[in-house]
Amino acid sequence: MSAAAAVPERARLVAEGLTVGYGQLVVARNLDLSVAAGEVLLLMGANGAGKTTTLMTIAGALPALGGRVTWAGRELEGPVHRRVAAGIGVVLDERGSISRLTAAQNLRLCGGSIARALELFPELQDHLDRRAGLLSGGQQKMLSLALALSRSPAILLADELSLGLAPQVVERLLAAVRATADRGAAVVMVEQHARRALGIADRVAVLAGGTIEVSGPTAQVRAEVETILAQGYLRTSAARGRAERVPGSATKETRAVGPSSPALDQ
Repeated sequence: MSAAAAVPERARLVAEGLTVGYGQLVVARNLDLSVAAGEVLLLMGANGAGKTTTLMTIAGALPALGGRVTWAGRELEGPVHRRVAAGIGVVLDERGSISRLTAAQNLRLCGGSIARALELFPELQDHLDRRAGLLSGGQQKMLSLALALSRSPAILLADELSLGLAPQVVERLLAAVRATADRGAAVVMVEQHARRALGIADRVAVLAGGTIEVSGPTAQVRAEVETILAQGYLRTSAARGRAERVPGSATKETRAVGPSSPALDQ
């Protein structure tokens, strides 16, 4: 299925009963998420809550341990490279470009439009002939997002765009994400600058304890989310999340997921 093919009006990206994790280790279970074309869904939670794991599962980088993901009523299948080829844009927290190639070469390799990339990020104009590995952190992140957006994806999955970047760069990246949704894409994003991200999000889902604790349109749940942020919940609740073995595995013990568990830190 091509996600970028004629998209029905207000098509939705839907996760139903989605269980995510690594091998036999469950990080979060029975997640129900929904975002329409033209909307931004902000996925929030403490380190270890399962945000990145959920995003990677939707992208196809990790297999779902249960449930399914659909777009416009059709199930998304296959590994991440097939989903990207079908029209899904994926930006993970690592740099998404090939460091030894120039910015322009990266854009040509991904089949994107350089003109569209420069429309989004005119700052890249003077750096097209520079190797991606020599760009600043902010420029590399702009390039990574441009690589995904220059192909006009129907779905954008973005993880921690602002990690380690200056506030002015963060604003540019978030503005590009909002513009992408306004052009008709369905966006799911994980973002450490929660309050800034709330400003562009149409919907919010808060992960805690391996489930969705708060979910709904931003306008309806913002007061509750602001209370959670004010209490420092997203910084301190990681230990409440649990990673458990899939039923039937040899080991039944559970352990807390938190900052001391690097592989599950997101």
